[in-house]
Amino acid sequence: MIAQEVTRSIAAIKAVHKGSFPKVALILGSGLGKFGDVMDIETIISYDQIPDFPQPTVAGHAGRLLIGKVGNTPLVCMQGRMHLYEGHPAEKLAISIRTFKGLGVEKLIITNAAGSLHMDMPAGALMSIKDHVNMSGQNPMTGPNDDDVGPRFFDMTEAYDRDMRERIATSARALNIHLHSGVYVQLPGPNFETPAEIRMLGKLGIDAVGMSTVQECLVARHAGMDVAGLSLITNLGAGLSPNPLSHHETLTEAEKAFGNISRLLVHFIDGLSK
Repeated sequence: MIAQEVTRSIAAIKAVHKGSFPKVALILGSGLGKFGDVMDIETIISYDQIPDFPQPTVAGHAGRLLIGKVGNTPLVCMQGRMHLYEGHPAEKLAISIRTFKGLGVEKLIITNAAGSLHMDMPAGALMSIKDHVNMSGQNPMTGPNDDDVGPRFFDMTEAYDRDMRERIATSARALNIHLHSGVYVQLPGPNFETPAEIRMLGKLGIDAVGMSTVQECLVARHAGMDVAGLSLITNLGAGLSPNPLSHHETLTEAEKAFGNISRLLVHFIDGLSK
């Protein structure tokens, strides 16, 4: 069934975008949708024009594909993503990534808004994801395997591509942006974590926590795509800050820190064409 849905999605995109398709894709996390403003956009496709794309329902996720360029690098950008807590089963989240693979995408950049487990990585900080832990309770690869996409059992030793991580770090140094590096964990949400859960995650070696990203990384790696991950820290985890957590805070802090993550992404993505 997934293969049929991907085939339909590819056909729907090709019907609107007639030119060549980018080899680099970017998924924008909560509050980062306006990154589209810095793109040289050729084509805009609403998710509801793609028959099998799950539709996002969360504030800060517009639900559009933007196809164009950043600097000299052709880019397709997902302006909004889908989450498990919206009711989408994990295997449905595979459709967009496999559609990109079918259209020729080779590199996937995943961004998210995340909570920090470290006082020295406060709201506004940026973290390059070096590894992840899946505590969502779901895996998009569950069920029959499509051998045309990837193997039944696949390696995740280097979930986040070393070369891409080094390129992001190089871009951060060039722009004088302090970039943390750490381990991200995905929990299912939609509630924020309890202080006890944050303490547990800290003991497990987790640096940042969120409700996305891992599923997308799994699908991309299964398909043989190189993946980079970047977290925009929007809050300290529960119990580390006196303030109650909210999605409003996530969007507000993402807005404040947008300048740095936007500059970093532009420099990094433009450099991928060199």
